[in-house]
Amino acid sequence: MTQLIHSFPEFIQNAWNKSGFTSLTDIQERAIPNLLENKDIVIESPTGTGKTLAYALPALAKIDPETKNAQVVFLAPTRELAMQIYEVCQKFTENSGLSGASLIGGANMQRQLDKLKKKPQYIVGTPGRVKELIQNKKLKVHEVKTIVIDEADHIIEAGFNGDVEHVISATLKDRQLVFVSATINKKTEDWSSKLAVEPSIIKVDKQETTNQVKHTFMVSEYRDKVDNLRKLIRHTPGIKAIVFINSSMKMDEFASKLEYKKIKLGVLAGNSTKQDRQKVINDFKRGKIPVLLTTDVATRGLDIPDVTHVVHLELPEDVKQYVHRSGRTGRMGKEGIVVSLVTKAELSSVKKWTANINVPLQKQLLERGNVVIEDIQKNTSKEQTPQKSGKPANKKPATGKKKRD
Repeated sequence: MTQLIHSFPEFIQNAWNKSGFTSLTDIQERAIPNLLENKDIVIESPTGTGKTLAYALPALAKIDPETKNAQVVFLAPTRELAMQIYEVCQKFTENSGLSGASLIGGANMQRQLDKLKKKPQYIVGTPGRVKELIQNKKLKVHEVKTIVIDEADHIIEAGFNGDVEHVISATLKDRQLVFVSATINKKTEDWSSKLAVEPSIIKVDKQETTNQVKHTFMVSEYRDKVDNLRKLIRHTPGIKAIVFINSSMKMDEFASKLEYKKIKLGVLAGNSTKQDRQKVINDFKRGKIPVLLTTDVATRGLDIPDVTHVVHLELPEDVKQYVHRSGRTGRMGKEGIVVSLVTKAELSSVKKWTANINVPLQKQLLERGNVVIEDIQKNTSKEQTPQKSGKPANKKPATGKKKRD
């Protein structure tokens, strides 16, 4: 266990050990000391780098168990992200005596009021609902020490920044502000600078997040992309893949093609109902469906562990979007594979993006029914996906009769 973890209360140390973590990620090592010193901070760290624990552990560690009022507020732009943060907080406050409440828009108000009567010490919610409860004098925030704004860029895009500012203004001026985002753009930087006091900016470089992830491509005609995806899924036992397309307008078309190819999948679109979203997400997390077909907008705020593959069925617009999508596999130091299904004309974009983030690009193909990853720079090393886990290993494909795809 690292020295930083030793500095936390015993309940956090126990939860850390129970989770099986052996070391801190880069963003955790850099952010936690600053957060423990109550500094205002802006964190830029791609998806899958452990940033939730980077801000949650220091905030929870500073809660006074004797004070029965809200002391930490976590704000998130979506219900899903808020619930994921809440689950992390519950896990890391087990047997601590601390209590929390999730205050999410669209949920039953009376149940939330009942939760607040129990004097929770940390709050996780969406900006609009938290603001509403403060305005109605149902949530007291005069003892709040830390406010965390996760996915700050998406909060601005969704127009929730006014609600966030109202929540901040209701707290004392010496509270700590923490802004977190996968990417910090000019608007987010200006907004955080306006509200925070001399905030430190902590960034994780893109290349620091990709050590365990292989970036690969498969070339075909556009019309054959779906069939290539079918082959990839069929020949990769244990696959758990998020498949990205660019627009919800094409969702039904691609879903129909994949279902026709006998691919079991869940569909997550921006206009999915809350109930449909939750069912699809739960089925995917539990392994009932191996493939999640979705868009960038529909996956905002989602944190799904153990994703083995990210597949770009349609290429993203730019390198920023490529990195954000790809960050959904290989999380917290685990292995993962990114597969770009491209035409010959599209391949140059993927080569440019991987060069930009300083990661090797490899070719993926099928040989005798085996998924093979080939180094395109040296053309010397080949790796076969083993039949047990769907992860590449240093084996050459077996010889013999060619299997049908």
